[in-house]
Amino acid sequence: MSKNNWRSPAAGVPQENRQDLVSFHEPVLCAELLDFLQPGPRQLYLDGTVGGGGHARQILEACEDCLLLAVDRDLEALSVAKTALYDLRDRVRFLHGRFEMASEDSDVRDRGLDGAFLDLGVSSHQLDSDSRGFTFRRGVALDMRMDTSQGHDARRFLADASETQLTSVFRDFGEEPKARRLAREIVKRRMTSPLETSDDLVAALRVALGRSPSPQDKARIFQAIRIAVNEEVESLQLALPAIREVLNEGAVLVVIAYHSIEDRVVKNAFRDWSKNCICPPKFPICACRGRALGKTLTKRPIRPHPGEIETNVRARSARMRAWRRAA
Repeated sequence: MSKNNWRSPAAGVPQENRQDLVSFHEPVLCAELLDFLQPGPRQLYLDGTVGGGGHARQILEACEDCLLLAVDRDLEALSVAKTALYDLRDRVRFLHGRFEMASEDSDVRDRGLDGAFLDLGVSSHQLDSDSRGFTFRRGVALDMRMDTSQGHDARRFLADASETQLTSVFRDFGEEPKARRLAREIVKRRMTSPLETSDDLVAALRVALGRSPSPQDKARIFQAIRIAVNEEVESLQLALPAIREVLNEGAVLVVIAYHSIEDRVVKNAFRDWSKNCICPPKFPICACRGRALGKTLTKRPIRPHPGEIETNVRARSARMRAWRRAA
């Protein structure tokens, strides 16, 4: 396929607008990503969470003539990435949607992927922007959607979720010991007035904890709601096998996770794909595929070095894992 067919709709981004580029997300573990992918000419790669285009640029600049499918569910992020990658626009095609949709792309299905990358973190811009509603700064309307063009926001989630659902979210995604108490307090409060702002949620958390919540307490609860609102774990569980199926022989899938639950999903998937047999232990004979689909390349997750964390504190929780499809 000629790379001219990949000329992006973003080709019309004016040269003078590039100076207005917003830093969405400082890319982490870039050298390690390139070591695993080993980008080569005329190959097709996926950046399923392109964000501000930092990792995408690293991939494209590491090879002369490779192509990249850049996916993001955040329209604002896609706009920024198109500007950031303007000079490389002939080799990038942008797709708005969740990363599991990449496997349905016609070019991907026709030629397969020579490498794929997912960065599961929330961008700095998303966290810092009051209009996106991710932050627990005072007076911010609760939204938290990655894709503001569709779906229910955090206000709707807090209004509709049952006490059992809320408890599960706060316990599983927020690791909150008083998850049930917080869920009960939210259900009680919404009977008289909806939780609309960060102040409303923090007030409920204060009652549940019996003290003023620390920034860490707030961050865990807001993160838990964000994960639930965006169905992040469910999306990842769908995406991993879907992307695996369109990897070419020897292609590598790299994932950076920032939450223990997401990292566990990735670790378990890579482990199971690397086994010759996945039958239950008591099965008398093997009834599964009987061969490994590939090999896990990271026995333990790769973490950013201290120098990288010093310059980008939000990198401290990053965990990178990699897997190679069998030849």
